[in-house]
Amino acid sequence: MKLLKTSVVSLLWLLLSLGTASVLAVVGAALYFAPGLPDVRQLQDFELHTPLRIFSRDGKLIGEFGEERRMAIDFDEVPEDLVQALLAAEDANYFDHPGVDPRGLARAAYELVSSGGTIQTGGSTITMQVARNYLLTLDRTFTRKIREILLALQMEQVLSKEEIFELYINKIFLGNRAYGVAAAAETYYQKPLSELTLAQKAMIAGLPKAPSSFNPLANPERSLIRRNWILYRMRDLGYIDQAAYDEAVQAPITAQRFTAQVEVDAPYVAEMARQFAIERYGDEAYTGGYRIHTTLDSELQPYARDALTRGLIDYDTRHGWRGSEESGIPSSLVEAQERTERTGLEEELGESPEVMETARQAAESSQSQVEGIDGDVSNWLRVLERTPGFGPLQAAIVVESEGREMTVLDRRGELVTLEWDGLSWAREYRSAFARGPEPSSAADIASRGDLVRILEREDGSFRLSQRPDAEGSIVVLEPDTGAILALQGGFSFNASKFNRATQAQRQSGSIFKPFVFLAALQDGDMNAATVVNDAPVVMQDGSNDLWRPVNAGGNFLGPTRLRVALAQSRNLVTVRVLQSLGIENAIEFLEGFGFAESRLPRGLSLALGSASLTPLEMTNAYAVLANGGFQVSPWFVERVTRGSDDNVIDEAIPRVACRECDNGATEVEIDGRVYPLADRVADPASVYILRDMLRDVIDSGTGRAALELGRQDIVGKTGTTNEQRDAWFAGYNDDLVTTVWIGKDNNETTGEYGGRAALPVWIDFMGNALNGRPEAMPEAPSNIVRARVDADTGRRLHDDQSGGISELFHSDHLPEYQPRSVGQEIEDSSGSQGTGSYEAIF
Repeated sequence: MKLLKTSVVSLLWLLLSLGTASVLAVVGAALYFAPGLPDVRQLQDFELHTPLRIFSRDGKLIGEFGEERRMAIDFDEVPEDLVQALLAAEDANYFDHPGVDPRGLARAAYELVSSGGTIQTGGSTITMQVARNYLLTLDRTFTRKIREILLALQMEQVLSKEEIFELYINKIFLGNRAYGVAAAAETYYQKPLSELTLAQKAMIAGLPKAPSSFNPLANPERSLIRRNWILYRMRDLGYIDQAAYDEAVQAPITAQRFTAQVEVDAPYVAEMARQFAIERYGDEAYTGGYRIHTTLDSELQPYARDALTRGLIDYDTRHGWRGSEESGIPSSLVEAQERTERTGLEEELGESPEVMETARQAAESSQSQVEGIDGDVSNWLRVLERTPGFGPLQAAIVVESEGREMTVLDRRGELVTLEWDGLSWAREYRSAFARGPEPSSAADIASRGDLVRILEREDGSFRLSQRPDAEGSIVVLEPDTGAILALQGGFSFNASKFNRATQAQRQSGSIFKPFVFLAALQDGDMNAATVVNDAPVVMQDGSNDLWRPVNAGGNFLGPTRLRVALAQSRNLVTVRVLQSLGIENAIEFLEGFGFAESRLPRGLSLALGSASLTPLEMTNAYAVLANGGFQVSPWFVERVTRGSDDNVIDEAIPRVACRECDNGATEVEIDGRVYPLADRVADPASVYILRDMLRDVIDSGTGRAALELGRQDIVGKTGTTNEQRDAWFAGYNDDLVTTVWIGKDNNETTGEYGGRAALPVWIDFMGNALNGRPEAMPEAPSNIVRARVDADTGRRLHDDQSGGISELFHSDHLPEYQPRSVGQEIEDSSGSQGTGSYEAIF
């Protein structure tokens, strides 16, 4: 008896000691962390944030960004059953605890120990979640958890339960850029909260735990389990009766994707503007009501996007079928749910077998029928709903492949028949240079349950397609200012956010050659008629190995005039031109076109475009050619405004070209605004002569396909790099300069030259962009002269010498005269046999 009494006393002392220690630990933690805690009272000053909006030059919306884009509501505006659903899902004792739930913390502590130091559920109350979301970071650390607890306790002293809950429902992230329950109702159901069903409210209440994993669009089968577990909890907590429960757990999924529609599809430019805003204004850019007005032309942008899209699809079609994106997709949601991954659903499935059973029943009630298809296709429709579109390519699931027809289900829930003329192209892709035989039937291409892409044609019919294996970019600048008028950085922003126009550093190939030729014209030692030998050469190029450059076709023309060499893109002539200039002199000249000196290799390979440059950099360099030799720089933000009254807080003042301005002028007035004048980096006469030489690329060279535009004011240059990894075309008139690049992100060969892959995109865009516009060509500078030269030697002909060709020259850089030739009799009688020279007689 004495021993028992002693044990009881000891136990009481132990419990008292542990309790005292716990209290001391809490007090100690409070004293230690309190000085670094944020002020809880700042939550009372919460304001509705206005998202960042991006506009084209003429005020059309091209993008909207808001990290906390939401619709703030008051507590009394939230339906009672939604409040109950959130309590059942997140914190059933919310209105009874002081901000911290001891049982939840005990569960979290157990997980911390049993998992080796990782907190899984965290034991967070709604108050603690508000503290974390508003005032703390989201890292799962023990220190943050203590700070979260202390803040939660403080919040309960300053704010009412209703005020805290209001902050919670307006802040929580619920997937698909929806922050807060009101925004989620609009995002998933396009309804106000008051019009949602109980099942829809429970679906929203299930999102805070894992907005991606339990998203009804991305993971409908998992979201059903989560939703029905919440309904199960609501019934057990007495929030709903059995009848309401039975109806709600059987309800099908009705969520759809509802997003704000932009007026101009320019996601790469919108992302550039977003990055600009973040760099300039920090995270406040997302919430401070900033409006960025870009230089984007809303008419030209669709032309650029569509031209690149068509060009890449055409390229891909030429190279063959790479197969379906997914195979064997179950048609029904019931079957998909049976296959779903159960990880992360342990809490929900462990509660009761009833949860899984009702979720299965709800999946059954989600059945969807499509006329013409036997059985339930609810999962197919959900898969199509969540599969992003890639440009004009629509997702579809194969229903039947029979004979030379394929029937597919599109995301509208309609059956589409693909005839053989839309399928026969799908020969097996083997390499960039080889395809398999033409398929004999639709079954050779794809089978039932395969996810494919379809493309609507101009006549309304559809053909089979696929996301292109190659990528590309198109950049359009205003030559006199450098303003970006249109830009597409890839086939589809949904498929890849990488902006190839501004981020892809690729070898430029032959579109770099005009700058080497211009340097030679500017130097004065060469002119358009200068003859350079197009013959094999072996030389050192900065490495231990000998360099043996060759022409694309492997042939040699011998002595060749510069005009012909540029039109026919002769590599060996260009190398010899750079060699005569000297690499350092050439690089110093090239810096004036915006090329960074550090990015230009100090070797003769520079002549052939070995420098890795972005399409935007190359387009800007061509803008300098197009504007007569003024060093403009690319830009795209015209002004930034803020607030409901659109106060201008930032405005661009670019340096601009002015061909009519007097020498020595430093500024020019355009449309009532004064701009600084850009520096002239190239002689106008040399630029004019080069432009005339580039016209030969169109008339008789590698860009002849552009003759179909029927315009005399366009010039340009094709480009292809080693092993056909990059295909280019860059060209311009006085109004627009446009560069197209086609290549593969992994730097593999495209199997095509610039004239085949890139030039058609350029023609497509320029044909639409210049339609109805008058031709825009520069006037010849006063020091430009014409003279006849011998086609073989490039020397000037005397007036009394017949034949020859007409050529343009700078008046100070005329070539030497061709010696007059004499007849054989005069040569014999004069004693000057073998010279053939008139001058040798005298």
